[in-house]
Amino acid sequence: MSGADRIFKALFVFYIAAFAFYLFAPLLIMSAASFNTSRFPTVVPWQGTTLEWFKAMWADRAMWEALWTSAVIAFFVVLISVPVGTAAALVLTTLHARARSFFYALMVSPLLTPGVVIGIATLILWRQVGVGGGLILVVVAQSSFIICYVMLMVVARLQRFDRTQEEAALGLGASRVMVFRRVLLPFLRPALLASAGLAVLQSFENYNTTLFVRGFETPLTVFIATKVRTGLTPAVNALALIMIAATIIGAIAYEIARRRKAKAAAE
Repeated sequence: MSGADRIFKALFVFYIAAFAFYLFAPLLIMSAASFNTSRFPTVVPWQGTTLEWFKAMWADRAMWEALWTSAVIAFFVVLISVPVGTAAALVLTTLHARARSFFYALMVSPLLTPGVVIGIATLILWRQVGVGGGLILVVVAQSSFIICYVMLMVVARLQRFDRTQEEAALGLGASRVMVFRRVLLPFLRPALLASAGLAVLQSFENYNTTLFVRGFETPLTVFIATKVRTGLTPAVNALALIMIAATIIGAIAYEIARRRKAKAAAE
């Protein structure tokens, strides 16, 4: 191995290590703060190990109500975003090149629009027809840009789809609905599941858009932001630790199931 190759390899390893540290160090510190007896979420100074913040989390009714509100919002956002984003991707992939470029730019424009602008615009528009802030507006406002993520993921999946499979099924007498259900939908399933998961995460973490359209509802992000101003305790860190653990366990379980299914198919 030449000297240049060694330098490149060392820089690559350093970059990966720095990236991993930048990505995971805040999560580790946040998780560790859940066990510190300090009333402020910190690990320095370490005042002792305790589980009282998990007890405080279980007893915090307002936090669980905020979590439930976010879960309801995420459910309906997925219910809207996945079908609409999939339909947009199917339409986009059937257009000619020039029209596709124009409509692609048009469809992804909400991703380039600040969340504050989307929230205010949604609130102003729907107030004209007598709809104030609340869960409905939160779902509508979040879906307006989360649809774009779904569309992009489905478009990326469709680029690998062999259209001759559709033509063969139609040639054998299958209807378009049957072709979609038996051929296209199974092929898109990984992208749909991934986009649904991304939609849930985007919905849960959204703050800028939600703040302006929430009305009297309090999703989890707004609840945490309020706690930051009024006095944040490590009980929030305890909830975040449980959510992170649940996400990791779910990802591992999904990967194990996927590998078992792939192994069974190979046999």
